[in-house]
Amino acid sequence: MTTVIQLIEAGAKQLTDAGVAFGHGTTNAFDEAAWLVLWQLRLPIDDLDSVADKPVAPADAERAAELVKTRIGTRKPAAYLTREAWLQGVPFFVDERAIVPRSFIAELVADGTIDYWLDEKTRHVLDLCTGNGSLAVLAAMTYPEVHVTGADISTEALEVAAINVTRHQLDTRITLVQSDGLGALPGPYDLILCNPPYVNAGSMAALPAEYEAEPELALAGGTDGMDFIRTLLAAAPAVMSEGAVLVLEIGNEREHFEAAFPTLETLWLETSAGDDQVLLLTREALAA
Repeated sequence: MTTVIQLIEAGAKQLTDAGVAFGHGTTNAFDEAAWLVLWQLRLPIDDLDSVADKPVAPADAERAAELVKTRIGTRKPAAYLTREAWLQGVPFFVDERAIVPRSFIAELVADGTIDYWLDEKTRHVLDLCTGNGSLAVLAAMTYPEVHVTGADISTEALEVAAINVTRHQLDTRITLVQSDGLGALPGPYDLILCNPPYVNAGSMAALPAEYEAEPELALAGGTDGMDFIRTLLAAAPAVMSEGAVLVLEIGNEREHFEAAFPTLETLWLETSAGDDQVLLLTREALAA
C-alpha cells in the first residue's frame, strides 16, 4: 500500500516536471505536494514526520493524486484549491476574491520588530489593502489593546476578510471598510500596515499563470509599480497621529521605490527575504 511520503514524493515530481510556479505559501515542489496531499488526506499540515510512513487506502491515494493533477491543470495556487492559507502559523480562509496572503509584514508584527516604534498610546491600527484580512487579524492578535481597521477597494476581498475576522472571533476589534486608498479613512491612525499593489508593468506581463489567477487589482502598480504608493505617501500624513509610522511592503521594487522617492528618509526592515522588501516611514519623514 502507498504511504503518505510516497504520495508526496510522486506529487513533487509531477509538479516539477510540469514546471508549475510557487510563491503562494511554499517555495518548492516538495512543500507544495505535501500541502496538497496532507490537506486532502485530512492529516496535520505541520507535522509530516508523524504521518510520513502511514499507509494510504487506494481511494484516498487517488483523491490526493487527483488534487495534484488539478493543481497542474488549472495552475491555480494551492491555497485556492484548499481554500486555506497560513500566515505565522495562523489559518485563514481564502478564495479567488482575494490575493493569497504572503506578506512579510506578518513576520515583523509577530516577531516584535516594529514594537520599537509603538508605545502605550498606540490604539488605532490601519491595515490598508487588507485583502483576506490576514494582517488585520494578526495585528489584533499581537496587540490586544488596539482597534484595527481593515480597508480595501474590493468589496469582494472584504467579504473574504469578514469570514476571517469572524473565524478568529475579532468582530468587536476589527472594522472592515471599503475605501479607494485613504479616501474613506479619516484616521488618525497610530500605525499603518500596507501591502499594496506594487508589481511594475514589465513584471506583470511576465507573471506565471499562478499569479494571473489572483485579482489583478491587488498586484498591478502601474509602469514602475509605484502608482498606488505615490498617492498613499502624499495622503498619509493627514491621517497619521503624531509619532505614527507606516510599514510598507514593496516586494522586489526597491530600485523603483528609491527612484520615485529619492529624498525620502526610509528605514528598511530585515525579513526572511532580506532587507529590501519592507520599509518603515515615520509621519515626520512623510510630512517633510
